[in-house]
Amino acid sequence: MQTYQDAIEALLKESVMLPPELLAQIESFVEENKHLGFTTKEELIRDAIRFRLTMLKGEYELVEIPREDCEQLEEALKEMSTPYRNAEDFLIGQVREALEKYEEWKQSRKKHTRFGLISERSDS
Repeated sequence: MQTYQDAIEALLKESVMLPPELLAQIESFVEENKHLGFTTKEELIRDAIRFRLTMLKGEYELVEIPREDCEQLEEALKEMSTPYRNAEDFLIGQVREALEKYEEWKQSRKKHTRFGLISERSDS
């Protein structure tokens, strides 16, 4: 059976202390931005921590795009009935397409180098 002291220690071990000013900012943000889908400060905090950990692990690169450009791209994608759901989907698609072309280019270059059509030091 768990004692009151054990329960308090477990609670403190699992808790994170945040400055009151930061908590107020978080609560205000959640209240003013319900359209983002966060209903509690805890949801926002968990999401922010997950995002930051992903960035710190180096699994993803953050590329900054001016908000106005991103909004215009979103509008253009919708109006033009493209297969992309949003700007992020479009950008990821463009990166993957470029990487596929790069792989094809490397294979072609390897073939040409093997047959002596271009020298290994050539940039063409």
